[in-house]
Amino acid sequence: MTASTPVAFEDPQYREAVVDLLGVIAYGEISAFERLVEDGKLAPSLEDKVAIAAMASAEFAHVAPLTERLAALGAEPFGAMAPFQGPIDRFHEHTAPADWYEGLIKAYVGDGLANDFYREIAAYLDTDTRDLVVASLEDSGHSAFVVDRVRKAIAADPRLGGRLALWARRLMGEALTQAQHVAAERDALTALLAGGIDRPGLDLAAIGRMFTRLTERHAERMSELGLSS
Repeated sequence: MTASTPVAFEDPQYREAVVDLLGVIAYGEISAFERLVEDGKLAPSLEDKVAIAAMASAEFAHVAPLTERLAALGAEPFGAMAPFQGPIDRFHEHTAPADWYEGLIKAYVGDGLANDFYREIAAYLDTDTRDLVVASLEDSGHSAFVVDRVRKAIAADPRLGGRLALWARRLMGEALTQAQHVAAERDALTALLAGGIDRPGLDLAAIGRMFTRLTERHAERMSELGLSS
């Protein structure tokens, strides 16, 4: 780190939290890339296969800036990702999609919830790190593809909507459980929300409002898909 490094990094716990956050996001991007590649094998058409490949490529393109930032902070990028490999892999094992449409829902609802949470945390970071996190979570317009495919499928078979709504609710529950486990094991991430040198923190009321916003955005996504939340 240099003389221009934000004052927040004078707090070693803050630096540790940033390394953890960038590590979990980076491994999440790698995992999303791998999962989308697998989902592409279920694609019903070549057009769908290419669209999923584009989504996977966009996820992988986010990895390099994150690992470069980790290295700049003096962290070993793969070491920073390692603590999160097990929890994220287990989440994906527990939520393996049964078909093409469940895969689309997982990519849209599950990843969307995680990204919303990381954006909320980003509000409490130094400017450079916040901008990097937000950029790594950009949608790149691919969500429109998922919404289009799911809504058309439900219109063709209304019974599909009920099954996918149940699947989406399960994904949300599993994602929240995973987030709690990760936070419980990484003290620095938990402390990040409490504030520190030159940084605001969250009280219980603010944490409650944050989770209300997460729930509201989840409901918005479900509505966009034509599903009940």
